[in-house]
Amino acid sequence: MPGRLFLIQDAASIAAHFQVSVPDFYDPPRRNIAPGQEIIVLRQDRQLCRMRWGLIPVGRVNTRGRPIVETIINARSESVFEKSALRGVRRCIVPAGGWYEWTGKARKKIAWRISPRVGGLLAFAAICDVWTAPGGMIVQQVATVTCPPSADVRDVHDRMGVVINLKSVGIWLDGSQAEAAKLMQPLDAGLLNVEQLTDVDWAAP
Repeated sequence: MPGRLFLIQDAASIAAHFQVSVPDFYDPPRRNIAPGQEIIVLRQDRQLCRMRWGLIPVGRVNTRGRPIVETIINARSESVFEKSALRGVRRCIVPAGGWYEWTGKARKKIAWRISPRVGGLLAFAAICDVWTAPGGMIVQQVATVTCPPSADVRDVHDRMGVVINLKSVGIWLDGSQAEAAKLMQPLDAGLLNVEQLTDVDWAAP
């Protein structure tokens, strides 16, 4: 949707992929990135940074004027530009090697790993914001944007992250809302590899 990500490329490789400066932080390869953790994000200023995965919409209200209390991990493409809870957010990119989904009933769930068929990185469309926590701590936070699934994904989930073509990253970051909205579409069939994981695969560090 995505609910878990993986990213085994280092920061230098990610910087080269997007043709931006190498950041001054080290981020080790990670095979299981969960909401609430810090992830690498490409900002509008073309800098790579770390942000907390999950928007805490403190001070934001819904259409009825009531405070939004839930943390937003994924924002739906159909409403991301209309929701009052998301007014004023900026657009960004979340690089990832792919993501995981699960099917089946509790205690019998099957894990699936989804990644580019040709390898490399995916560029997930995302939105970001800054939250000032109690005590004055500044938290940069991010949520991925989702859309209906592609033909490759529909058997394992009814949503997928919006994947931005490398040539269109600039449009997502800097274009108008109308231009960005045109990018929020599922990938064409055949571009993703969906593989079932074994317990050994899933336990790998």
